[in-house]
Amino acid sequence: MEEIKIIKSEYVTSAVSKKTCPEELLPEIVFVGRSNVGKSSLINSLTNRKSLARTSGTPGKTQTINFFRVELKTIDIRHEFYLVDLPGYGYAKTSKTNRKLWAKFIDEYLSSQRDIKFVCQLIDMRHPPQESDLNSFASLVEKNLPVLVVATKADKIGKTQRQKHLDAIKNSLGIDEESILPYSSTKNEGRSELLDVILNSLIK
Repeated sequence: MEEIKIIKSEYVTSAVSKKTCPEELLPEIVFVGRSNVGKSSLINSLTNRKSLARTSGTPGKTQTINFFRVELKTIDIRHEFYLVDLPGYGYAKTSKTNRKLWAKFIDEYLSSQRDIKFVCQLIDMRHPPQESDLNSFASLVEKNLPVLVVATKADKIGKTQRQKHLDAIKNSLGIDEESILPYSSTKNEGRSELLDVILNSLIK
């Protein structure tokens, strides 16, 4: 397997409308998920940076669409792209007004003409998908966006129980084995596999 290295990663901007998204168009890999599912930790794990994306114990902390420019290389090619971190959904303590604004903006972004290669929908492996997960997945499919389900916090599940939890996610969403990737940000489990998926999406 060809080694993929992240050679550069940097925060670019936080957008609150389509107009404030980066003007420079690059391929985009998007991360969505419930509040506190581990999006920021996964981005830090993937880029091998401790604090590129700010992690927080407070659900609903990310209230903007955050763009990170990343450059990867293999033996013979280099690619630049954006990792895009969307606000977490499903956090009840945020005001209804804010939730509606975020939902509208996120929908506009996902429906835009930007070069979205695929969406990583993060779901906590310890629990079956919740209604907000199911609604988000259905919305992404409706927009014809390719979705890779990333089952986070894989290190919290014993190996003998893991398949049962993965099956619960697969059955709820109606997806196959290839559409779900177990990931542990603390142990970087799943990192090389996700980098492979990203690279393949960039060279298509």
